[in-house]
Amino acid sequence: MCAAQVDRDSLSTSPIVERWYESVRAWQPRIALADSTDERALQAAATLADLKLVSPVLVGPEPDIRRIAELAGIDLNGVEIADTRDEPLVAATRLVATLDVAGCVAGARIPTADVIKRALRAVGTVGRRGMISSSFFFLMPDGKPVSYGDCGVVPDPNSEQLAKIAIATADSFHRLSGLEARVAMLSFSTKGSARHPTVTKVQEATSIVRDLAPDLAVDGELQFDAAWSPDIAAVKAPGSPVAGNANVFIFPSLDAGNLAYKITERLGGARAYGPLIQGLNRPIHDLSRGCSVDDIIHVAVIAGVEAGAAQESTL
Repeated sequence: MCAAQVDRDSLSTSPIVERWYESVRAWQPRIALADSTDERALQAAATLADLKLVSPVLVGPEPDIRRIAELAGIDLNGVEIADTRDEPLVAATRLVATLDVAGCVAGARIPTADVIKRALRAVGTVGRRGMISSSFFFLMPDGKPVSYGDCGVVPDPNSEQLAKIAIATADSFHRLSGLEARVAMLSFSTKGSARHPTVTKVQEATSIVRDLAPDLAVDGELQFDAAWSPDIAAVKAPGSPVAGNANVFIFPSLDAGNLAYKITERLGGARAYGPLIQGLNRPIHDLSRGCSVDDIIHVAVIAGVEAGAAQESTL
Protein backbone atom coordinates (compact mmCIF):
# COMPACT_ATOMS: atom_id res chain seq x y z
CA MET A 1 0.00 0.00 0.00
CA CYS A 2 1.42 3.38 -0.95
CA ALA A 3 1.05 6.46 1.19
CA ALA A 4 -1.69 7.83 -1.05
CA GLN A 5 -3.86 4.83 -0.10
CA VAL A 6 -3.88 5.61 3.63
CA ASP A 7 -7.45 6.32 4.77
CA ARG A 8 -7.02 9.96 5.69
CA ASP A 9 -10.56 10.27 6.96
CA SER A 10 -9.50 7.95 9.78
CA LEU A 11 -6.68 10.26 10.79
CA SER A 12 -8.82 13.05 12.15
CA THR A 13 -12.15 12.18 13.73
CA SER A 14 -12.18 14.45 16.75
CA PRO A 15 -11.66 18.10 17.75
CA ILE A 16 -8.98 16.82 20.12
CA VAL A 17 -7.02 15.21 17.27
CA GLU A 18 -7.47 18.33 15.17
CA ARG A 19 -5.95 20.34 18.03
CA TRP A 20 -2.95 17.99 18.02
CA TYR A 21 -2.56 18.58 14.30
CA GLU A 22 -2.74 22.36 14.68
CA SER A 23 -0.16 22.22 17.46
CA VAL A 24 2.45 20.30 15.47
CA ARG A 25 1.79 22.07 12.16
CA ALA A 26 2.68 25.32 13.89
CA TRP A 27 6.31 24.26 14.33
CA GLN A 28 6.86 21.01 12.39
CA PRO A 29 8.94 19.12 14.97
CA ARG A 30 11.38 16.51 13.67
CA ILE A 31 10.37 13.08 14.95
CA ALA A 32 12.60 10.04 14.45
CA LEU A 33 11.04 6.77 13.29
CA ALA A 34 13.31 3.89 14.25
CA ASP A 35 11.38 1.08 12.51
CA SER A 36 12.76 2.32 9.23
CA THR A 37 12.75 -0.99 7.38
CA ASP A 38 9.13 -1.72 8.27
CA GLU A 39 6.73 -0.84 5.46
CA ARG A 40 4.20 0.58 7.91
CA ALA A 41 6.74 3.11 9.20
CA LEU A 42 7.61 4.14 5.63
CA GLN A 43 3.92 4.65 4.82
CA ALA A 44 3.49 6.67 8.01
CA ALA A 45 6.52 8.83 7.22
CA ALA A 46 5.26 9.57 3.72
CA THR A 47 1.82 10.55 5.02
CA LEU A 48 3.20 12.70 7.85
CA ALA A 49 5.36 14.60 5.37
CA ASP A 50 2.58 14.93 2.81
CA LEU A 51 0.08 16.27 5.37
CA LYS A 52 2.75 18.56 6.83
CA LEU A 53 2.27 17.31 10.36
CA VAL A 54 5.57 16.43 12.04
CA SER A 55 8.74 16.26 9.95
CA PRO A 56 9.54 12.51 9.98
CA VAL A 57 13.12 11.31 10.08
CA LEU A 58 13.63 7.68 9.07
CA VAL A 59 16.69 6.41 10.94
CA GLY A 60 18.48 3.45 9.39
CA PRO A 61 20.45 2.20 6.38
CA GLU A 62 19.35 4.43 3.50
CA PRO A 63 19.86 1.84 0.71
CA ASP A 64 17.58 -0.63 2.51
CA ILE A 65 14.98 2.02 3.25
CA ARG A 66 14.82 3.17 -0.38
CA ARG A 67 14.71 -0.41 -1.68
CA ILE A 68 11.76 -1.31 0.55
CA ALA A 69 9.97 1.91 -0.34
CA GLU A 70 10.42 1.30 -4.06
CA LEU A 71 9.14 -2.27 -3.82
CA ALA A 72 6.08 -1.08 -1.87
CA GLY A 73 5.43 1.90 -4.15
CA ILE A 74 5.90 4.42 -1.36
CA ASP A 75 7.00 7.91 -2.38
CA LEU A 76 9.52 9.22 0.14
CA ASN A 77 9.92 12.65 -1.47
CA GLY A 78 10.04 15.16 1.37
CA VAL A 79 10.99 12.52 3.94
CA GLU A 80 14.36 12.91 5.64
CA ILE A 81 16.54 9.83 6.01
CA ALA A 82 19.26 9.71 8.66
CA ASP A 83 21.56 7.11 7.15
CA THR A 84 23.28 4.97 9.77
CA ARG A 85 24.95 1.59 10.09
CA ASP A 86 24.28 1.61 13.84
CA GLU A 87 21.24 -0.11 15.28
CA PRO A 88 18.42 2.26 14.22
CA LEU A 89 16.90 2.48 17.72
CA VAL A 90 20.27 3.37 19.25
CA ALA A 91 20.87 6.02 16.59
CA ALA A 92 17.33 7.41 16.88
CA THR A 93 17.41 7.76 20.68
CA ARG A 94 20.84 9.37 20.40
CA LEU A 95 19.32 12.01 18.11
CA VAL A 96 16.71 12.73 20.80
CA ALA A 97 19.40 13.00 23.47
CA THR A 98 21.38 15.52 21.40
CA LEU A 99 18.21 17.49 20.55
CA ASP A 100 18.70 16.86 16.83
CA VAL A 101 15.10 15.59 16.84
CA ALA A 102 12.25 16.44 19.18
CA GLY A 103 11.14 12.86 19.84
CA CYS A 104 11.22 9.26 18.71
CA VAL A 105 8.72 6.51 17.91
CA ALA A 106 9.73 2.84 17.80
CA GLY A 107 8.38 -0.61 18.49
CA ALA A 108 6.71 -1.90 15.32
CA ARG A 109 9.46 -4.52 15.22
CA ILE A 110 11.13 -3.95 18.58
CA PRO A 111 9.98 -5.31 21.98
CA THR A 112 8.83 -2.75 24.53
CA ALA A 113 11.62 -3.73 26.94
CA ASP A 114 14.26 -2.88 24.33
CA VAL A 115 12.64 0.47 23.51
CA ILE A 116 12.57 1.43 27.20
CA LYS A 117 16.11 0.23 27.84
CA ARG A 118 17.52 2.31 24.97
CA ALA A 119 15.39 5.31 25.91
CA LEU A 120 16.62 5.22 29.51
CA ARG A 121 20.25 5.08 28.38
CA ALA A 122 19.74 7.98 26.01
CA VAL A 123 17.61 10.49 27.94
CA GLY A 124 17.02 9.17 31.47
CA THR A 125 14.03 9.78 33.71
CA VAL A 126 12.43 12.94 35.05
CA GLY A 127 13.81 13.60 38.54
CA ARG A 128 16.24 11.59 40.63
CA ARG A 129 13.55 9.12 41.70
CA GLY A 130 11.67 9.10 38.43
CA MET A 131 10.06 5.93 37.15
CA ILE A 132 8.88 4.70 33.79
CA SER A 133 5.28 3.74 33.18
CA SER A 134 2.83 3.84 30.30
CA SER A 135 -0.69 4.92 29.51
CA PHE A 136 -3.20 4.69 26.70
CA PHE A 137 -5.27 7.65 25.59
CA PHE A 138 -8.70 6.74 24.20
CA LEU A 139 -11.43 8.47 22.31
CA MET A 140 -14.65 6.61 23.04
CA PRO A 141 -17.24 6.15 20.27
CA ASP A 142 -19.13 9.20 21.58
CA GLY A 143 -15.92 11.28 21.49
CA LYS A 144 -15.27 11.22 25.24
CA PRO A 145 -11.53 11.13 26.06
CA VAL A 146 -10.21 8.81 28.76
CA SER A 147 -6.81 7.47 29.80
CA TYR A 148 -5.72 4.14 31.30
CA GLY A 149 -2.51 3.42 33.22
CA ASP A 150 -0.38 1.33 33.47
CA CYS A 151 -1.02 -0.91 30.48
CA GLY A 152 2.43 -1.90 29.33
CA VAL A 153 5.38 -1.48 31.71
CA VAL A 154 5.07 -2.12 35.48
CA PRO A 155 3.73 -5.65 36.20
CA ASP A 156 2.87 -5.35 39.89
CA PRO A 157 3.34 -1.80 41.18
CA ASN A 158 3.57 -1.15 44.89
CA SER A 159 1.53 1.67 46.43
CA GLU A 160 4.20 4.33 45.81
CA GLN A 161 4.67 3.23 42.20
CA LEU A 162 0.92 3.14 41.66
CA ALA A 163 0.67 6.71 42.93
CA LYS A 164 3.37 7.85 40.50
CA ILE A 165 1.60 6.07 37.65
CA ALA A 166 -1.61 7.90 38.56
CA ILE A 167 0.04 11.33 38.59
CA ALA A 168 1.91 10.70 35.32
CA THR A 169 -1.23 9.41 33.59
CA ALA A 170 -3.23 12.40 34.79
CA ASP A 171 -0.56 14.71 33.37
CA SER A 172 -0.61 12.85 30.05
CA PHE A 173 -4.40 13.04 29.89
CA HIS A 174 -4.48 16.76 30.60
CA ARG A 175 -1.77 17.47 28.02
CA LEU A 176 -3.57 15.52 25.28
CA SER A 177 -7.19 16.37 26.04
CA GLY A 178 -6.91 19.88 27.46
CA LEU A 179 -9.34 18.78 30.20
CA GLU A 180 -8.98 18.49 33.96
CA ALA A 181 -8.08 14.96 35.00
CA ARG A 182 -10.39 13.12 37.40
CA VAL A 183 -8.54 10.03 38.58
CA ALA A 184 -10.16 6.79 39.71
CA MET A 185 -7.89 4.35 41.56
CA LEU A 186 -9.49 1.06 40.54
CA SER A 187 -9.99 -2.11 42.55
CA PHE A 188 -12.48 -4.96 42.95
CA SER A 189 -13.60 -3.09 46.06
CA THR A 190 -15.33 0.27 46.53
CA LYS A 191 -14.72 2.23 49.72
CA GLY A 192 -13.91 -0.76 51.88
CA SER A 193 -16.52 -3.17 50.50
CA ALA A 194 -13.84 -5.90 50.48
CA ARG A 195 -10.61 -6.58 52.35
CA HIS A 196 -7.48 -7.84 50.66
CA PRO A 197 -3.81 -6.78 50.40
CA THR A 198 -4.38 -5.48 46.86
CA VAL A 199 -7.27 -3.33 48.13
CA THR A 200 -5.01 -1.93 50.84
CA LYS A 201 -2.38 -1.17 48.20
CA VAL A 202 -4.85 0.92 46.19
CA GLN A 203 -6.06 2.73 49.33
CA GLU A 204 -2.47 3.58 50.28
CA ALA A 205 -1.68 4.70 46.73
CA THR A 206 -4.68 7.03 46.78
CA SER A 207 -3.40 8.66 49.98
CA ILE A 208 0.06 9.09 48.44
CA VAL A 209 -1.42 10.75 45.35
CA ARG A 210 -3.28 13.21 47.56
CA ASP A 211 -0.08 14.05 49.40
CA LEU A 212 2.05 14.42 46.27
CA ALA A 213 -0.56 16.18 44.10
CA PRO A 214 -3.05 17.90 46.42
CA ASP A 215 -4.74 19.79 43.56
CA LEU A 216 -5.48 16.62 41.58
CA ALA A 217 -9.03 15.24 41.71
CA VAL A 218 -8.57 11.61 42.79
CA ASP A 219 -10.52 8.99 44.67
CA GLY A 220 -10.21 5.32 45.52
CA GLU A 221 -10.53 2.56 45.93
CA LEU A 222 -13.33 2.34 43.33
CA GLN A 223 -14.77 -0.43 41.22
CA PHE A 224 -14.99 0.47 37.55
CA ASP A 225 -18.79 0.74 37.54
CA ALA A 226 -18.70 3.18 40.44
CA ALA A 227 -16.01 5.22 38.72
CA TRP A 228 -17.87 5.34 35.39
CA SER A 229 -21.61 5.43 36.10
CA PRO A 230 -23.18 8.36 38.00
CA ASP A 231 -26.13 6.17 39.04
CA ILE A 232 -23.92 3.46 40.53
CA ALA A 233 -21.61 6.05 42.06
CA ALA A 234 -24.55 7.55 43.92
CA VAL A 235 -25.14 4.18 45.59
CA LYS A 236 -21.59 2.90 46.10
CA ALA A 237 -19.60 6.12 46.62
CA PRO A 238 -21.92 9.01 47.48
CA GLY A 239 -20.15 12.33 47.83
CA SER A 240 -17.06 11.22 45.91
CA PRO A 241 -15.41 14.02 43.88
CA VAL A 242 -14.55 11.53 41.12
CA ALA A 243 -16.93 8.54 41.17
CA GLY A 244 -19.33 8.52 38.23
CA ASN A 245 -17.31 11.17 36.43
CA ALA A 246 -13.78 9.78 36.14
CA ASN A 247 -11.75 10.18 32.96
CA VAL A 248 -8.43 8.68 34.14
CA PHE A 249 -8.45 5.07 35.31
CA ILE A 250 -5.53 3.57 37.20
CA PHE A 251 -5.39 -0.23 37.34
CA PRO A 252 -3.85 -2.12 40.27
CA SER A 253 -1.72 -4.37 38.06
CA LEU A 254 -0.43 -4.74 34.52
CA ASP A 255 -2.67 -7.78 34.06
CA ALA A 256 -5.76 -5.65 34.68
CA GLY A 257 -4.58 -2.62 32.68
CA ASN A 258 -3.41 -4.56 29.64
CA LEU A 259 -6.57 -6.64 29.44
CA ALA A 260 -8.79 -3.61 29.97
CA TYR A 261 -7.23 -1.52 27.20
CA LYS A 262 -7.59 -4.32 24.66
CA ILE A 263 -11.19 -4.98 25.66
CA THR A 264 -11.98 -1.25 25.48
CA GLU A 265 -10.46 -1.02 22.01
CA ARG A 266 -11.70 -4.30 20.50
CA LEU A 267 -15.12 -4.72 22.11
CA GLY A 268 -15.85 -1.15 23.16
CA GLY A 269 -14.97 0.37 19.80
CA ALA A 270 -12.69 3.03 21.30
CA ARG A 271 -9.85 4.59 19.32
CA ALA A 272 -6.64 3.83 21.25
CA TYR A 273 -3.49 5.96 21.13
CA GLY A 274 -0.38 4.41 22.63
CA PRO A 275 1.25 2.89 24.51
CA LEU A 276 2.63 6.24 25.61
CA ILE A 277 5.79 6.00 27.69
CA GLN A 278 5.76 8.26 30.76
CA GLY A 279 8.61 9.45 32.97
CA LEU A 280 11.34 10.03 30.38
CA ASN A 281 13.10 13.37 30.04
CA ARG A 282 12.09 13.59 26.37
CA PRO A 283 9.33 11.97 24.32
CA ILE A 284 10.27 8.49 23.16
CA HIS A 285 7.24 6.30 22.56
CA ASP A 286 6.64 2.63 22.05
CA LEU A 287 4.36 0.95 19.51
CA SER A 288 2.50 -2.32 19.61
CA ARG A 289 4.05 -4.76 17.18
CA GLY A 290 0.54 -5.13 15.75
CA CYS A 291 0.32 -1.38 15.10
CA SER A 292 -1.25 0.12 11.99
CA VAL A 293 0.04 2.95 9.83
CA ASP A 294 -2.47 5.26 11.52
CA ASP A 295 -1.13 4.24 14.95
CA ILE A 296 2.40 5.26 13.97
CA ILE A 297 1.16 8.56 12.56
CA HIS A 298 -0.76 9.46 15.70
CA VAL A 299 1.96 8.45 18.17
CA ALA A 300 4.45 10.53 16.15
CA VAL A 301 2.05 13.49 16.35
CA ILE A 302 1.62 12.97 20.11
CA ALA A 303 5.41 12.95 20.53
CA GLY A 304 5.45 16.31 18.73
CA VAL A 305 2.66 17.68 20.94
CA GLU A 306 4.58 16.65 24.07
CA ALA A 307 7.83 18.11 22.79
CA GLY A 308 6.04 21.38 22.11
CA ALA A 309 4.51 21.43 25.58
CA ALA A 310 7.94 20.80 27.14
CA GLN A 311 9.44 23.59 25.05
CA GLU A 312 6.76 26.03 26.18
CA SER A 313 7.28 25.13 29.84
CA THR A 314 10.94 26.15 29.65
CA LEU A 315 10.24 29.58 28.14
